[in-house]
Amino acid sequence: MMISKLVVKSSSLNIGTRFLPLLRYKSTMSKTEDDWRAILSPAQYRVLRQSGTEAPFTGEYTDTPASEKGVYECVGCSQPLYKASTKFSAHCGWPAFYEAIPGSITVLRDESHGMVREEMRCSKCDGHLGHIFKGEGYKTPTDSRHCVNSICLKLRNDE
Repeated sequence: MMISKLVVKSSSLNIGTRFLPLLRYKSTMSKTEDDWRAILSPAQYRVLRQSGTEAPFTGEYTDTPASEKGVYECVGCSQPLYKASTKFSAHCGWPAFYEAIPGSITVLRDESHGMVREEMRCSKCDGHLGHIFKGEGYKTPTDSRHCVNSICLKLRNDE
């Protein structure tokens, strides 16, 4: 995936004995943190803006089945992220999709918590969505699991 806009913030992340700069994509939206707090619930703000994680098996869309109609959008900016037809049951505690709508997410290498994984963020508002895991053996067209915090999504069924 092509990375077009990276910004190195002055803060750093302590991982064991190494300190890594926090890399973030520059958002195409111009909202202040106060603006975000006004439109998001405290739980949504913690996940989308502070890279938190909702508790497993608690989200609204964890058990929602795949559907030929519908699109999952970013709760922060309404950008379409996933076709409902790409959702699958991974029994992991969060909604799982095998493929994002092209251009809808940006991917960063995440070396936090003693592991290497791929963080996905909304390409429009730079909101943290979750992580991508590959090669787990799911019988999907991509063998990838986009593990998305349900609180970051809203399902639009009108398509």
